[in-house]
Amino acid sequence: MTSAPSPSFAFSHPAHAIALGGGAGLSPVAPGTAGTLVAWPLGWYLTGLLSPPALLVLLLAFFLFGVWACELTGRHLGVSDHGAMVWDEIVAFLLMLAILPRELAWQLAAFVLFRVFDVAKPPPIRWLERRFRGGFGVMIDDIVAAGMALLVLALFKRLT
Repeated sequence: MTSAPSPSFAFSHPAHAIALGGGAGLSPVAPGTAGTLVAWPLGWYLTGLLSPPALLVLLLAFFLFGVWACELTGRHLGVSDHGAMVWDEIVAFLLMLAILPRELAWQLAAFVLFRVFDVAKPPPIRWLERRFRGGFGVMIDDIVAAGMALLVLALFKRLT
């Protein structure tokens, strides 16, 4: 199955529901952006609810669940990194929100930079995407894209 997954596929297995971001990945336009948008209110909620260490433990669990869910879903879709799988964007943006100030300007800049890095895939992101397959490969390139976006934001803060 290489075409866009259906809602029935998305909710036929817990791994599919996770990998497809609870349905966000079914968006016919820019599913990765839709997944990132799903993360934003969730991140706002979680950063207000949990301590930073608890949030990092939760995000590690989300990453590990994502490796499993994206591995299984990719196999079922017949494409290891299908565009409808957006859990990687969700977890990566949640990580950014856990680190950034709870200010709209910072979070908006993070959103834009993350999407740019995730779509453009400059080195080493593209290398990682090609080097690692399966669920880990799906997840890790977005974590690195988030890290690169955070570095740009840190540099900006340092220079201003």
